[in-house]
Amino acid sequence: MKVLVIAVGKPRNAALAAVIGEYEERAARYWPLERIEVREEPAKSATADLVRDREGERLSAKIPAGAVITCCDPGGKRLDSGAFATWLQGEREGGRDVAFVIGGAFGLSQGLLKRAAVRLELAPWTLPHELARLVLAEQLYRAGTIVRREPYHK
Repeated sequence: MKVLVIAVGKPRNAALAAVIGEYEERAARYWPLERIEVREEPAKSATADLVRDREGERLSAKIPAGAVITCCDPGGKRLDSGAFATWLQGEREGGRDVAFVIGGAFGLSQGLLKRAAVRLELAPWTLPHELARLVLAEQLYRAGTIVRREPYHK
């Protein structure tokens, strides 16, 4: 089982990038983790739908065949940390790769949302995609500590 975090763009703020990297490294102690970033689509003269579709094509191209597509989406399912850990452990036991997909500034394309096996809400608020990536990385780390019944270290 491998966990893939497939996201649009790189964090622009160096401090935020460092915190994301720290939590992704922590999470990688528990789940084989691969980070994949795709290029943001310039939105200067494009509609939001066109931007989502083009970024969606780039994201889709990075999702391995057979992976459980998990779209991080404000309209998705809410799981507390314990339920998330239980779900992720179940995917590991089933031997399935899990691809967490994070869209850009305009979110994810309808095509990707339709392909998703799971739509996961990371917070009740709309998050900038860099913060969504941080929240996901932290929850992946927390899920690992829950599964192993280890104390959560800050």
